[in-house]
Amino acid sequence: MSTLYTSPQFIHHGAVDGVTGSCHEYRIGDDYGLLIDCGLFQGAEVSSSGSASTPQITFALAHIRALIVTHVHIDHVGRIPYLLAAGFTGPIFCTTASATLLPLVLEDALKVGVTRDEALINAFLARVRRQLVPCEFKRWVALPALDGAAVKVRFQPAGHILGSAYVELSHNTAVKMAYKTVFSGDLGAPYAPLLPAPKPPYAADEVVIESTYGDRLHDNRRQRIKRLEQVLLHSLQDNGTVLFPAFSIGRTQELLYELEAIIHRLRGQKIHQNLHWDELQIIVDSPLAAKFTQAYNDLKSCWDSEAKHRLRQGRHPLSFGQLHTVDSHNQHLELVQFLARTKQPAIVIAASGMCEGGRVVNYLKALLPEKAHQVVFVGYQARGTLGAAIQRFGPQGGYVEIDGQRINIGAEIITLSDYSAHADQAGLINFVNRMVRKPQRVRIVHGDKNAKQALKQALATYVKEVVISV
Repeated sequence: MSTLYTSPQFIHHGAVDGVTGSCHEYRIGDDYGLLIDCGLFQGAEVSSSGSASTPQITFALAHIRALIVTHVHIDHVGRIPYLLAAGFTGPIFCTTASATLLPLVLEDALKVGVTRDEALINAFLARVRRQLVPCEFKRWVALPALDGAAVKVRFQPAGHILGSAYVELSHNTAVKMAYKTVFSGDLGAPYAPLLPAPKPPYAADEVVIESTYGDRLHDNRRQRIKRLEQVLLHSLQDNGTVLFPAFSIGRTQELLYELEAIIHRLRGQKIHQNLHWDELQIIVDSPLAAKFTQAYNDLKSCWDSEAKHRLRQGRHPLSFGQLHTVDSHNQHLELVQFLARTKQPAIVIAASGMCEGGRVVNYLKALLPEKAHQVVFVGYQARGTLGAAIQRFGPQGGYVEIDGQRINIGAEIITLSDYSAHADQAGLINFVNRMVRKPQRVRIVHGDKNAKQALKQALATYVKEVVISV
């Protein structure tokens, strides 16, 4: 029989020395632990074994009773295949929407990084589906039993991507009944498109909170949309391609939603003498993003009131007339060369968001040298990623190496950092400060050093103890 601890233990297997590899072990007894997320490291960020390129599981699993998934971004779920390969057979709890999306994410991750053997992939996905436990938002669900612990979980909307949640865990300790810990996952920005904004929990004893933008404030949404419109007007003056590196899930759909709104409002007007807004081609070059966009369409019940209102108006925010998707790899290669050769005006959204792989790399090799094109970053670029290098060296006319080849940067590099799916410092503070019963302790994870330190100082006004997890 496992002895309950007087307070839970936190062991972090990722996302403490950066913003990728989220994986947090929550232990309430010698023989009882839970994992919250199990994500891949990207760029220069590394695992506890010192490597980003070897995602094998190196920590003990015998006491891990369940995996809880906050959302399905690869830096939160990408190590799940390795977790199962290491022997984890327990349940995987997530929201109903995440249960729909997770197999798509893992299938793509396996094809890119492990194997293209369809039989092996299908067998793995069948196993994942058997272990999945889809949960509705706002309902307590019992976790695997432990004598005297009464362990349960509740998912609350986080507003980051479709199905994303922050997690409330409730259990007894050796000294307290119904001890409550909250894991924020990735919190969405207020008024982000498509999804309702997160509402803080009523109470918690401890909170584990992300800090991606813990040292920054975003513009409000109206200002962000105006900046996006201004960037497009500026970028398309000399035709050329406007390339958005974007994650297949979340950022791609948000961009489409905002682009549809701009085109709808400015229909009939000119971008320049030879181009109307109605003629502008929007291209999603990512089969995975196309699948996710269809999933977003199928799960309209999860949309916020504004998005549902647009549907009632007869608009199609994620499937409008000027939107085109590219399926086959040959079509993709032909399109890259066509846009590079003709400089025909177009907006291209391609994965991956940090430029670490996927079809966006071919666009970068072909378009970066030419001044007619623009690369617009709308997501966080982790240390050591190709996206971070382009952000750093592009504005000064530098170069980057792609597949061992030196690529001079002539294209204009633009960063819309305020256009983020993550809460800013004010949003993170409000998540804690607006709780009716504030936590005794806040643990900060998932951020670079400066962001974590800034958030710690800001939260110290409201919380008795704030620690930066290591």
